[in-house]
Amino acid sequence: MFLEMYESLQQLNSLSINFNRTGNWLLMLFMAVVMYGVALGLRPQFFRGVFNRPRAMFIGLVCQWLILPLVTFLLCVLFHSLVPPMVAMGLILVASCPGGAVSNFMTSYGNGNAELSVLMSTITTLGAPIFTPINYAIWGGLYTKYMDSSAGDVLRTLQVPPLQIALTVIVIIGIPVLLGLLTVKLAPNASARLKVIMRYLSIVVFICVAGMMISQNFILFKEYIGYIFIIVFVHNLVGFGIGYTAATIGKTPVKDRRAVTIGTGIQNSGLGLLLLFDTGMFPPEIAKGGMVFVTAWWGVWHIISGLILGTAFRFSAFDTTGLSKFIRKK
Repeated sequence: MFLEMYESLQQLNSLSINFNRTGNWLLMLFMAVVMYGVALGLRPQFFRGVFNRPRAMFIGLVCQWLILPLVTFLLCVLFHSLVPPMVAMGLILVASCPGGAVSNFMTSYGNGNAELSVLMSTITTLGAPIFTPINYAIWGGLYTKYMDSSAGDVLRTLQVPPLQIALTVIVIIGIPVLLGLLTVKLAPNASARLKVIMRYLSIVVFICVAGMMISQNFILFKEYIGYIFIIVFVHNLVGFGIGYTAATIGKTPVKDRRAVTIGTGIQNSGLGLLLLFDTGMFPPEIAKGGMVFVTAWWGVWHIISGLILGTAFRFSAFDTTGLSKFIRKK
């Protein structure tokens, strides 16, 4: 069975996977709309509270910049006989990417500290030109040196596009958050009603986005998703676990712990795809199908898993009172 899994995943390197840049721009537009809905529930004074009590933010940044890439590398080493080098390098690339803006909605929806989530994703995104190349170089380099030298073909020096970072921060986070805060200030009654509408609209948007991403490569997903699903599921679960454990050890409040948990488990895999399809860094002739496939599925799965975890946080108290009191009393 293990040999079958390894050989099946190796076949991904010969596949051509479609990446629609137009769809990526559309996704950015959708995320801007979602972030506007998140901003309707933000309060400026809560941002000051995050900076006045920076422990949770520090823990979240350490989890994303240091612990997640390290643990991802260790998982790739531990399961070296199951995970081919291109898939392993894809996981390392995803772990090296900044936190995704998707986490902002999931945190808000899951009754977490949305202000903390927004600040974390903004800081990690701004830090992407530094931390994404460094983490990929360190952990990808160690994997290539000690586990499989064939991965050296895709061990490239990453250059995160400044324009992409600027667009993410300004278009997806900055402008929507500013508009949302202005709406709350100028029309508080209307914003309260609009916030409820935007919450459910956002869920519909995320479901549509996930469907759109699957439809681009439906045949390939259908044929090869089995093993990749297991790998990404475990990796994502570990990411959530890292955030939850670190925030718990750090004795952060419940809302902060939820923000750190979701923020650590949801990465900007879209940035990973942009880097992979940049022919200046990864020439088309390099066999990188496994990297692309695992990164693409990460982009789909973190929407699904984020909605599941956000719903669990929202409608239960399993993370505050224990499994014996799973359903929160109204």
